[in-house]
Amino acid sequence: MKAEKKTILFVGAGPGDPELLTIKGKNALEEAGLVLYAGSLVNPLILDFCGRGCVKEDSSGLTLEDQVEMMAGAAEKGVKVVRLHTGDPSLFGAVSEQRRLLEERGLAVRFIPGVSSLQAASAALGIQYTVPGGSQTVICTRRGGRTPVPSKEGLKLLAASGAAMVIFLSADQAEAAASDLMAGGFPPQTPAACVYRASWEDEKVLRGPLAELPGLMKEAAIDRHALIIAGECLADSDSRSLLYSPSFSHGYREASE
Repeated sequence: MKAEKKTILFVGAGPGDPELLTIKGKNALEEAGLVLYAGSLVNPLILDFCGRGCVKEDSSGLTLEDQVEMMAGAAEKGVKVVRLHTGDPSLFGAVSEQRRLLEERGLAVRFIPGVSSLQAASAALGIQYTVPGGSQTVICTRRGGRTPVPSKEGLKLLAASGAAMVIFLSADQAEAAASDLMAGGFPPQTPAACVYRASWEDEKVLRGPLAELPGLMKEAAIDRHALIIAGECLADSDSRSLLYSPSFSHGYREASE
């Protein structure tokens, strides 16, 4: 009979607020013997869910190989291992490379999703990214810096779509990001916002025209841990969806007008 593979859980810690950790993620932390977590990006209060005797290691000073060796070594000894990532691991999580090396060691990897700062920022702003009768597309991206992006994914080119833009990991390039969006077709008066540390106790929300947002961020000394959002999703609108319109029929309701 084939032996069952040891499994390592990759858990989304959520955007910051410990109450936004999923129940499944909380259960995984309570049962873990080793939790490797993403340094200053994970609220330390979330680690309070770990059980007594759990070893908690900050990954910020470790290389990929160091992390894999630590997780694999513990799992191979029968320790339950959790790799705790900020937000949801599927967005800018650098998880594929970890999974590949762990699987090469004969280990299984399973993912538990988390709430992204994408959702936490929209909650802080009280918006929806898709607009009834308007933009139906959301682009999550970043500006190239020390970590490059493909040339076909530059902000100027993406802006030409007119979609809602949610820009990660680029708060230190706010002026350049705004310039790229405007060069791509966003008017300077396009509604824009910055959400710093969405859902944390020190969360900050800034709103203003796209051309003025970098100045607002500079005044607030925000150059990291923030999302930049721009598009009609931030504009005041009286638009409404067809789904709940009295004149719209669907499988559960006939039109009344």
